[in-house]
Amino acid sequence: MSIVTVQLGQCGNQVGQELFDVICNDAHEGQRRLYNESSNERFFHETAHGDLVARAVLIDMEPKVINHSMAKAAKSGRWRYGEKSSFSQKQGSGNNWANGYCVHGPRHREAVEDLVRREVECCDRLAGIMTMMSVAGGTGSGVGTYVTQCLRDVYPNSFILNHLTWPYDTGEVIVQNYNSVLTLSHLYQLSDAILVHENDTVHRICGQLLNIKHISFSDVNRVIAHQLGSILQPALTGDSHGVYSRNPLGELVSSLTCHPEYKLLSMCTIPQMASSSIAYSVFSWPGLLKHLRQMLISNTKMEEGIDWQVRAPPVHSGGTERTRSLRGPGFNTSLANLLILRGKDVYSAETGGFQDPALYTSWLSSEEAFNMWKSPVPFNKYEKSATLVSNSQALLKPLDNMVGKAWNMFASRAYIHQYTKFGISEEDFLDSFTSLEQVISSYTQLC
Repeated sequence: MSIVTVQLGQCGNQVGQELFDVICNDAHEGQRRLYNESSNERFFHETAHGDLVARAVLIDMEPKVINHSMAKAAKSGRWRYGEKSSFSQKQGSGNNWANGYCVHGPRHREAVEDLVRREVECCDRLAGIMTMMSVAGGTGSGVGTYVTQCLRDVYPNSFILNHLTWPYDTGEVIVQNYNSVLTLSHLYQLSDAILVHENDTVHRICGQLLNIKHISFSDVNRVIAHQLGSILQPALTGDSHGVYSRNPLGELVSSLTCHPEYKLLSMCTIPQMASSSIAYSVFSWPGLLKHLRQMLISNTKMEEGIDWQVRAPPVHSGGTERTRSLRGPGFNTSLANLLILRGKDVYSAETGGFQDPALYTSWLSSEEAFNMWKSPVPFNKYEKSATLVSNSQALLKPLDNMVGKAWNMFASRAYIHQYTKFGISEEDFLDSFTSLEQVISSYTQLC
């Protein structure tokens, strides 16, 4: 089954291009026919001349980034974007969610829907749609939200996964917290799952794990693409009987978002290191999984700086009953986790630590809350690698921080006129705040 990717705005288009590059390079590493075929069917369609064309639609309100992404893809010589798979205009959204959502989105709805429809019709079987966007600016967030709304109307029974890049906490755009609040509150009603990458976390990975001295957006985008690829590339599920999973989006959503109040997914991958160090490093499954489990319960996003003091509480002898008071400060409670293992000796990996009932909420058994995918094929030059996608309290603090900053600005009515002139009222803001406060409350009360 195939995934149609919709890349929106500068960030969405740059991350999307890096993702297809990672996927194509990984799939064609070595002699792995079934893996290659499954990956190609998922992300590309093949022309009569044998060219791989990405199953993607590129949308931006300015042409520069799209043109660069398309040229970069073609230059790779391995894959390209479709010649008529992009839509751009001459004027951007000015970092204003309202301009994107209320003006540009409705104005170009028909053209965008037509582009997506053409990509969907190229799929023998549609697994779902993945949108890629930032929440900070105007096009990715505003137009992206409107496009997601249209896709939900046109494809009511298809899985929709939104991949969001959260801005730096220190700020790229003065109104980024407004844009983020409006985006998240709307997407929560539309999306099946929301997969989040935080720029601050990825930036630290680039500096501390990859030893990059002068970090660029390209470096950040490559890390995001690597982590996304480790989820989306073919893998074997518990009931796939040796056949690569047919519907990665469906499997992901059904594994992790069992309740409409809980849709926020975070992820971490190990190992991550400079490519020059990979050949001199040796990894064992017990070591990797011990680190990954501690990263989960202590809410540490990378191997460096893991807090080993955080411990899962003991389970009462009477069964899986336990109280929240037993969980110490800093413990990250999970609703559901998906562990993806790739590489050598993958079937010997012992994953019982992730099935510990103490890691999860009391109203879902660990058998239901934990799922695992495996592939004996190494990913992106790592002999062994593990990725954890988690529906947990991991994003609670940054979400609360974002909403708090937006509310402080809203309380003084800062920049509100920039939104009301495009049709977003103060009541719309209040509805968005109320919606996200409910999300924050739900995750806070996970126990």
